[in-house]
Amino acid sequence: MLVSDAVAARKSIRAFLDQPVSDETLKTLLEKASRAPSGGNLQPWRVYVVNGQAMQRFKEKVASQTENEKPEYEIYPPDLPEPYRSSRFKVGEDMYGLLNIPREDRGARIRRLMENYQFFGAPASIFCFVDRIMGPPQWADLGMFLQTFMLLAEEAGLATCAQEAWASKPKIVSEFVAAPASQMIFCGIAIGYADPTAAVNTLVSDRLPTDDMAIFVE
Repeated sequence: MLVSDAVAARKSIRAFLDQPVSDETLKTLLEKASRAPSGGNLQPWRVYVVNGQAMQRFKEKVASQTENEKPEYEIYPPDLPEPYRSSRFKVGEDMYGLLNIPREDRGARIRRLMENYQFFGAPASIFCFVDRIMGPPQWADLGMFLQTFMLLAEEAGLATCAQEAWASKPKIVSEFVAAPASQMIFCGIAIGYADPTAAVNTLVSDRLPTDDMAIFVE
């Protein structure tokens, strides 16, 4: 698969088949992804793999959680201005439209949102953590590492969904994976095989035209 094909094919999958992914496959993908760019070669990503029986135990633990948690970082800036606000709003409306969930059905939307915390049925996941001493440059490295991982997963025939939703459950995730207090969660990634019959998986989010995104300096 060409890199350009993997980039074009990759998207956030929100309905997975009940088909296992081997630890060996995940280890190979992580080893390849470790070649992602890293300023000063710090390689600040710390990854915890949850798969197989561990995934089942974790899903049960999350489903039984009653404690409210808060993210340790702002997932989106407060009072998000335009054009970012409209872009975020539209992708949400497009997704709920495919799910036939009207805007006024708040209960159904909340139930759908909660499916994040069951990985949309994915059988495997990784959680990406970073040392608390790291700053924005190292967080940028996390993004490059995770994008590399997701493109490699696409090449391997796997589907993914990057989930910053897990940043809102730092305590339960950290305790389950036994992450040290010096590390904080950035996000999770659901990993598996896409359900080809799920309408939500046909969602392709908009992208800005190049003329709106880039300026060629003369």
